[in-house]
Amino acid sequence: MSSNFAVATHRSTVRVVVIGDSATGKSSLIAAAATDAFPETVAPVLPPTRLPAEYYPDKIPVTVIDTPSSLEGKAKVEDELMCADAVVITYACDQPETLDRIEGFWLPEVRRLKVKIPVIVAGCMSDLRDEHYPINLQSMISPKMQEYREIETWIECSAANLVQVTDVFYYAQKAVLHPTAPLYDQETQTLKPRCIRALKRVFTLCDHDMDSALNDTELNEFQVKCFSVPLQPSEIENVKRIVREKVPDGVNRHGITLKGFLYLHYKFIEKSCLETTWTVLRKFGYNDDVELLKENLPVPSRKAPDQSVELTSEAVYFLKGVFSSFDSNKDGALQDSKLDELFSAAPESPWDEPPYTDAVERTELGDLGLAGFLSQWDLMTLLDPPQSLAYLIYMGYTGDPSKALRVTRKRSINLKKQHTDRHVFQCFIFGPKSAGKSALLTSFVGRPFQPTYNLTSNQCYTVNTVNQQWGIKKTLILREIQEDDVKELLSRKESLATCDIAVFVYDSSNEYSLRRASELLMDVARAGEDSGYGVPCRLIAAKNDLSSYPMEIKDSEMVCQTTKIDAPIRISVKENDLNNVFRKIANAAEQCHLSVPETEQGRNMKHYQQHLNRSIILASVGAAVAVIALVAYRAYASRKSKPSS
Repeated sequence: MSSNFAVATHRSTVRVVVIGDSATGKSSLIAAAATDAFPETVAPVLPPTRLPAEYYPDKIPVTVIDTPSSLEGKAKVEDELMCADAVVITYACDQPETLDRIEGFWLPEVRRLKVKIPVIVAGCMSDLRDEHYPINLQSMISPKMQEYREIETWIECSAANLVQVTDVFYYAQKAVLHPTAPLYDQETQTLKPRCIRALKRVFTLCDHDMDSALNDTELNEFQVKCFSVPLQPSEIENVKRIVREKVPDGVNRHGITLKGFLYLHYKFIEKSCLETTWTVLRKFGYNDDVELLKENLPVPSRKAPDQSVELTSEAVYFLKGVFSSFDSNKDGALQDSKLDELFSAAPESPWDEPPYTDAVERTELGDLGLAGFLSQWDLMTLLDPPQSLAYLIYMGYTGDPSKALRVTRKRSINLKKQHTDRHVFQCFIFGPKSAGKSALLTSFVGRPFQPTYNLTSNQCYTVNTVNQQWGIKKTLILREIQEDDVKELLSRKESLATCDIAVFVYDSSNEYSLRRASELLMDVARAGEDSGYGVPCRLIAAKNDLSSYPMEIKDSEMVCQTTKIDAPIRISVKENDLNNVFRKIANAAEQCHLSVPETEQGRNMKHYQQHLNRSIILASVGAAVAVIALVAYRAYASRKSKPSS
């Protein structure tokens, strides 16, 4: 495969900062690279120097920043490093102590600042090395590059003789535009997993006849797409020969297999031709983290905070087809190994980390059924629409990506219409500690009751489908809100915008628990009134297997009457007596105009608004009557003033 193609990149320039000890040749190196001549005199610190785009095959200019070496200039060096794309650290080949400072000061300094940028180590004044300080350069630098993986290139140059001067900045630019770290593990000398997964996706997309090999036509189409230059038949045969010699099963009677395709890219990278692999990846939409560029994903934008994003029916149909194709034994569930295979062309499995771990129901064998599979997608789409769309594409979604997701109607409009267009509801679960919130969430996904209480850390989600009347299914997402996090949550004006319903759980055997749950209910009600994002609310009396405290029923009824919400839903997770709680939560979310709590302040404001509206109406009617009377009087006066005939 050819590699004579400038890679497409969003960068307009590459910013390279040069640091190092005093008198190591920083300024002379920069001046010689810019003018192609050795400067007889040079300023202690040069102004920013631009090396034009035509200097480089990728046609991207380089901006070089010189820095002072004095202690007084340390702050400037730190500031410049924080804005750098790459850093060149210099030492003088005729001053061994400056070489020791690379490892003893400069590399640790870069690490201390936590700047994740490639490092080029440049030995300046190499024309003086052989004469005064002969050394085996390779044996010296190998262990240092093993220890400091951020070093991309170690090069020695001479500004006086113009030897490898421009190469220093070429390698710095190359390390930025075509970084090694995301693609290749130098320690194991293997392609990194993300690189392999991305190349597998590229291979699959180019394998049009789906025979697990790239034939000559497919290989040529791939070559033209990426490099705009076709391969001659002799070149294709030469590529196959090279692969066959090293990887016998890298070529079969149909063409180059995935194993052969990966081997070719391994060789490109091994020979420092990373630009070839990066050209391929960027042509297929990948960024420097070997992920699809999110800015290129046609994700629908939410116009208002109280809108959400859901999968469309086309996307759900595709996901059902994918699930079926990987369910090889047709038992209606996927093992973890099948899920790994399903996501093998994605950067990694998206559900191995919170909040997706343990968020859905599993079979007794720990496998994932279709309902859980789709529920997991619903959760990911709600929380991170760009990631959801990206993973649809990784999996081979062939439809129009712009039609895979949809934006729901504003909740404020749903409230006015007394009807919602949503298929996915998010429920915030509030309540004091030990009230039974976590037990409620785990019961939603079929996990057994745990008698010991474990404090939930961070945010916890569970998601499942709920059967409603007429066979309609809705997806319900439960999000547990820790008691200590409520104040901070409600301090943000739009915090309730994404909430379709709020549930308040209390321990029915504990008087304090109900009192605290009712306080949280009022806090949420006030926040909803103040922000305009009021939400339906329900009380849940948990631990119904225990004896309730004497006044619990009366107290809970008083709370509901005061706020004008429905009576508590009484459940016992321990005895698996859930009283259709999840269907009732979903129904309350769907009937969004009901069960929205009122506070005293809210009622007063409503009464004031009603009184104001009536006053305005009466004033308008009075004004209209006055106008009519005035018109009638003028008409009467006009008739009276006319002479009789």
